[in-house]
Amino acid sequence: MTRLQSGSALAGTSLCVAMLLLAWPQAKHAGALLDAQDDPAQLADVQISSALRSAPKLIEQNIYGALAQNDSDLAQSLVALAADKGIVLSDELKTRVAAAVALDHSPTQVAKRFATGLLTGNGEDAASLSGSVAGDLFVFGDVRDVVNQSQRLVAGEEPDRLILGLAAAGLAVTAATFVSIGGATPLRAGLTLVKDARKFGRLGAGLSRWAGRSARDVVDTPALRTALTEGALSKPAETVRAVKAAFRADKAGDLVRVAKDVGRIGDKLGTRGALDTLKIAEGPKDIARAARLAESKPGQTRGILKLLGRSALVLSLGAFNLSSWLLWVVFALFGVVSSIKAATERATWWWLRRRRDKRARRQAALAAAKAAAMPQLPPLPLAALSAPR
Repeated sequence: MTRLQSGSALAGTSLCVAMLLLAWPQAKHAGALLDAQDDPAQLADVQISSALRSAPKLIEQNIYGALAQNDSDLAQSLVALAADKGIVLSDELKTRVAAAVALDHSPTQVAKRFATGLLTGNGEDAASLSGSVAGDLFVFGDVRDVVNQSQRLVAGEEPDRLILGLAAAGLAVTAATFVSIGGATPLRAGLTLVKDARKFGRLGAGLSRWAGRSARDVVDTPALRTALTEGALSKPAETVRAVKAAFRADKAGDLVRVAKDVGRIGDKLGTRGALDTLKIAEGPKDIARAARLAESKPGQTRGILKLLGRSALVLSLGAFNLSSWLLWVVFALFGVVSSIKAATERATWWWLRRRRDKRARRQAALAAAKAAAMPQLPPLPLAALSAPR
């Protein structure tokens, strides 16, 4: 029975050690994620390192994909990320990326995209966004958007209240931009970016819902409908006055804060980086965390967002799921200690019992030897026993 008990204790120890070894890598990763959950840059580092351990060629594959989509900015960001992680890329691949970047930044391409952004308001990259922002700075873009949405109001249709609110806020911010000699330009760019993302379907569903709710009360719709006419496009000065009168600055605080964060992202990552963020963000907290990540890793953030998506900004697994791995390690460690304690106690008891039995046998043998060594006295005669004393 003793051997069986000792064997079961040793088997329990082996099982708990195996569980500990299996759970430790997951628990270590979970602990690193929980420790980094409030720091977007550290969180991204932990997750990128984990992804690269599973797929060492992940960055290289995505660089080729970015080049195939003519996105030299993303390819350059991935090259910077590879350098930061110590991944060696081929000279041929780095040369291709450098050539694509040089082509995209040629004067002809920049001028063409600037003109496109100015006329259409569509900001695809830094050049076209500059044109779009220039149009908004001269109120052309915002007036155009307000009039387009107001015509839907006049026709009895439901306007896109987010675009209407962003354009109205933009007109108010534009005046501040000129007064502060460019001090409000990041906010102005952020408003334009959010508006362009909305118009061209690049605003994520979660952020669209939040922004739509936030923008609903930014503009006094009845006042705007009364003030504007279908011919307002030919009267920009009157349109601007009408929109300013209908704009409720006290209701636009949340929207303005998000636009300011988007402007910070655009300043660090460029237009496409800001649009990438707007596509995956679910709310203002995601935008604020993306702005912190962009300021910490400006050259790598687009690549990080490409590889990780929204999980670069927030934990992809719940804190409970991550904590459960840590609990498994604690339980396994407790099992190891308990099993070792039980095995030690049983082994000690067995050894003490064996020692006691050996001592008892030795004492019995000594007693028997001593008894055998004593001389045997002859028996007394019966007469001696019966004689009087």
